[in-house]
This record gives sequence, C-alpha cells and structure tokens, in this order.
Amino acid sequence: AVNHNPILLLGRVSQATLAKAGSDPRYLALYRKACEHFDSYIQKTANEPPREELIAYFSMEYGLVDCMQIYSGGLGILSGDHLKAASDADIPLVGIGLLYQKGYFQQSLNPDGWQQERNPVNDFYTLPVQPVRKSDGSEIVISLNLPVGPVHIKLWHINVGRTKLYLLDTNIPENDRPDIRDITDELYGGDAYTRIKQEIVLGIGGMRALKVLGLEPTVFHMNEGHSAFLAVERVRVLMKEQSLSFDEALDASRTNNVFTTHTSVPAGIDLFDPGLIYEYFNDYCREGGFSFDQLLALGRSNPFDNQQRFSMAVLAIKTSSFRNAVSRLHRRVSQEMWQELWPKLPVWEVPITSVTNGVHLPTWINGDLAMLYDQYLQPDWREQHPDPKVWDLINEIPEQELWEAHRRRKRRLVQYVRERAATAAVNRKAPITEVRRAQEMLDPDVFTIGFARRFATYKRATLLFRDVNRLKQILTNPKMPVQILIAGKAHPKDHPGKMYIREIVRLSRDPELANHLLFVEDYSHQVGRELVQGVDLWLNNPRRGEEACGTSGMKACINGVLNLSILDGWFDEAYEHSGGWAIGDREPYSEDQDEIHARAIYSILENEIVPMYYQGGMDAVPEEWMKRVRQCLMYVSPHFACQRMVTEYMSQLYEPSHRGYTAVRQNAFETARERARWRHDVDNSWSRV
Repeated sequence: AVNHNPILLLGRVSQATLAKAGSDPRYLALYRKACEHFDSYIQKTANEPPREELIAYFSMEYGLVDCMQIYSGGLGILSGDHLKAASDADIPLVGIGLLYQKGYFQQSLNPDGWQQERNPVNDFYTLPVQPVRKSDGSEIVISLNLPVGPVHIKLWHINVGRTKLYLLDTNIPENDRPDIRDITDELYGGDAYTRIKQEIVLGIGGMRALKVLGLEPTVFHMNEGHSAFLAVERVRVLMKEQSLSFDEALDASRTNNVFTTHTSVPAGIDLFDPGLIYEYFNDYCREGGFSFDQLLALGRSNPFDNQQRFSMAVLAIKTSSFRNAVSRLHRRVSQEMWQELWPKLPVWEVPITSVTNGVHLPTWINGDLAMLYDQYLQPDWREQHPDPKVWDLINEIPEQELWEAHRRRKRRLVQYVRERAATAAVNRKAPITEVRRAQEMLDPDVFTIGFARRFATYKRATLLFRDVNRLKQILTNPKMPVQILIAGKAHPKDHPGKMYIREIVRLSRDPELANHLLFVEDYSHQVGRELVQGVDLWLNNPRRGEEACGTSGMKACINGVLNLSILDGWFDEAYEHSGGWAIGDREPYSEDQDEIHARAIYSILENEIVPMYYQGGMDAVPEEWMKRVRQCLMYVSPHFACQRMVTEYMSQLYEPSHRGYTAVRQNAFETARERARWRHDVDNSWSRV
C-alpha cells in the first residue's frame, strides 16, 4: 500500500502496533540482528585512512528503491546498482543526479488498451532523502545563471550504503519563475528548452555542488552524455583558477574524464540547435574567457560544418580520455558509429573500450533462493559472490529443493499479478466479471514466459505475435500449456510503442488466449523484480546491434530463469555458457529477419523448450531443465554481477584516470602547458612536413 516506502509505513502504523512490536522479544531479537548487520556493514571501513582518489559519478536517473521514482528504465537501474556495488566494494565514489518532483510517469490502460500517463507528485519528506545542511543547520543552496535568470538549486542526499548520492532540486521558493522551478519537475519531460536546462543543472550545477560540499574528485564519470556540460565547466574553472589557456585546460581536464555510452543508434543522442546553444552559452563563454566557436566545435563531429547540431555525446567523447561501451558487441557498434571522429583510423582502433554491465546480485536475487544458498554455499557467499569458485557448490543443492524454491517464487508471482490485474480492472471501472476473472487468471503449475522492458520499437515487443494461430497452438496445448506475462512502458511521445501495447492487450482479450496472455500494467522496479524472479523463461528479441547491453536477462539468470534471446548485448557474450537458447545467428539485422526470428521462436518453444520443461509430466522435476538451471546459476551469477563491473571500471578506467590527473596537475599543470605548446607547434608546421 505504501509502495515499499519504510518512512511512509512508519507514519501509517498505529502506535498500538508499534508498542506491541516493542514488547515482543522475538521481534526485538530480529530488530537487533538487523541493526547489528547494518552497523557492521556501514562501519566496515570506518577506521581505514581516507583515500586520495574520489570518483564523481553523474547520471540523469537512479533506480534505487520502489518508492523513489527518479528513473525511467535500464539506465537508471544500472546507475542505482553501480552505487550499491561501489558501496559493497568500498570504492570512493559519490553520485550526482536530479531530484524530480514528478519523476517518470505511472502507467494505466484505458478500456481500449491505450496507455494513459499520470505523474503523481513526490513528497520528498516521506522519501529516504534529506536536505544537505551547513554546520549551522541551514540548507545548502547553490546558483547558476541562465538566460531566463538566476537558478537556485537545493541539495539533497541519499545514503546508498556507504556511498553518498547528491540530488539537485530547483523546485524551491527562491526561484520565482514557474519555468525555473519546473526544471527538475519531470524526467525526460518537456521540450528542448527544458532538456538543455536540465542538463546544464546536472553538469554545471553538479560541479558547483561538489565545490560547495568541499569534495575534490580526481575522476569524473559521465554516465551517458546528459551530464557532458560538466566538462565545459571544468575547463572554465581551470582557466580561471590555474591561469590556463582553453587548450591547456581542455587537455588537463580531459585526462580524468570517463564517458560511458549506452546508445546504439544516433536517434538516442541528445542534439541541440546551434542557436539554442548560443542562447544559453554565449555569455557563459565570454565570461569564461573562450570563444563560443570553441565550445561549438567540441559538440560537432565536423567543427567546420555550420549545419551540424550540437551533440552531447560528441561533447562527452571529445572531452574524455576514457570512453567505454557497455558490452563487447556494443563496443564494435560504437566504434563504427563514432569512426567519423577518427576518420584515419580503422574501425577496430577507434579508442572506445568496453565494460559489460552487471546487476547488483543482493538486490535482485529472490529470498527463497538466498535461503537455499545460506544452507549449501559458503557462509560468506554474499560478500564473495564475484568469485566463480563460490558457485561450484550449486551442485550440492538437491534438485528437488532447487525446483521447489522456484515453484514457491512462481506461486508468489501469480498471486502478485492477480492482485495487480484486479486492482487495475477496478480502477478503470471494469465489469465485475472482469475483476473476478483477473483474480483467478494464470496457473502456477503452467510454463511461464516473461517479457518486460521499455516498449521502444527496436525491442520488437510484438514479434512473438507475428503468427497468432501458431502461437495459440503453443499456448493452449492441453498436455503442455504455456502462459505469457508482458510488462513495459512506451515513452509518452512514442505512438508506435503505444500501438504495440494496445495490440497485445487486445490479443489478451481473445477468448482462446484469455488465461494464457496478460499485460501487467505500470512496469516498475517492483514489477520487474517479481517477473525476473518468478517466470520460467525470459524472452528478449531486439534487433541485433541495437540493444547496448540489456540487464533484465542477467537478473533472470541469477534467479535460475533461462533466457531465450537474440545474440545481442550481454547475451552475445554469455550464450554458450548460460544454459539458454539463442534466436538467430551472429549477423547484422535486416528487415527480413523479423519473420525468420519469429519462426525460430515458435520452433524452439515447440520442439525443445516446452517439452523439456514438461519432461515426465506436470508435477515431475525436469532433469534436463534443471541441469541448464544449475549451469545458468553457476556461470552468470559471478560473471555478470555488478561487483565484477565496478572492479573493471576501477582497474581499467578509474585508476588510470586518477594517475593521469595526479601527474598532469603537478608543477601547476606544466605537463598540460607543454603538450598544448607542442600541439600548437606541430599544427603550425604540419603543412611543411
């Protein structure tokens, strides 16, 4: 009822209930145990000396807990997992983001199946956020200037374990104008003006917030290009404080900037018209001591093309020494996409590396499986889970126990989905017969397929329904029935995505499919967790090369849910060892593959997956299936955990960045000055070589 919000829960629980719990020795024992566990985690590194390096991690969204709607999808969930894993690994990192008054929209469906959006207002004082205060108790407010006037920004913070997340908020009384207060109103809402103001607040405002807080990061990590204006602010500050030229400051600041790209297609990149950039940055450049043309050149792949729009991704790439994609395949895609920035290099030499994403295993693993691990794995498996040797003991778990743990989770999923569907039916004033049907739909003993993600068209959400008659035969097989759960949101402006949702909802109302297909409304952190923990098979069928990584399949795998997926993103690396099945081959996408891939899905389901699951009958433990489940758990759990990811970030990107900046700032940045002089001499002499 409170969307898993502990603060709101305590506000609604009666005093009598609290008093009863306070006098219950069993409850108090659990309470003390929880406190001891938490305190030992927080104080684990309390006595260690402070480390010289500090990473500032900038992201537009963070998916941390169910009740904090400051994320929209995979990028935000990844950012949240990144902070949690940094805390677990004791990596010195602080997060910077925006605190949205409305966050990302909540979804409901009208009787016709068309997506409706609503944006309930967040009450920050019932959320796990606190204002950042000075030593005298007053709240910290910073400011910056925009063409519309001064913008005042309040700072909030969240403790993500041992990691701090600072969030910026413009919806405060100090801002008189509604359009200024609304800068942090809604995630990915509004027009280009709103978007550029949000990104200025995140990048430039975030840098000024760090300065006010007394934090001096030695590494700056831009998670996507939304925060790339921080690089421009760093140049301005170095020019002012160290008396560097523009080229010298750019060279020095580039040394320890890290940029992670999550985009596989140019359409996913923020682009601004030069006139808009001029409106917001002409005065900024003049006051900073460099020309507007110098700034504009940083955001264009061809600085001499006056027709090109200003690209935030290009700005981030040009101002960073370290750039990474989020899977090995995405690295190749990114190298091809950005080769124009290094036109004389072969594609494979374009300086973009890769760190494959991971998921925070303690967050996403289900409780039934964790209890089994407590019995059969080493006692410290939660702390040591990145070590593959820890998972060898999976073979010690009796097959029947592993199977029953999953069946319990599946029964929980079915109950959860029934309640959610019934509530949605009541909210749209559906007939009582539809409400009753929702309360009885689905069967916990039936093979269940899950599909949940953003309804972007490249993810091909309706591929499974290309041949409805053949699909009906698979789903309604009396001896081996199948049911499908689908969830996802389309961006409010994405009409093709909304059409996909409506098409699926209409199919779910077909009398033959009524108890075999369900669309779960309002996809969220909680819905995603229930699905990846409870279904039997996870389906993923994007166009190959357009899914940068995808982490929902990883979350499914660490819960013993097998994947049926296109060889894209992370699954291209994991397929042979994951126990799952591949759709198609490792070849570039073309439109004729839609039909080929749809037929492949039907064929694999009919001939291999469903018969394997029902091997021996409805109630028997399927031996071949469970072999694959063990293989999946043993391989994916350590290799695609977020702990492995942040360790790679630390060794491959953060530590080299820190060392580079430590070296370049010595002797008043003399190295940067020398490099700028050398480059100037070479540029002037090159035509005579």
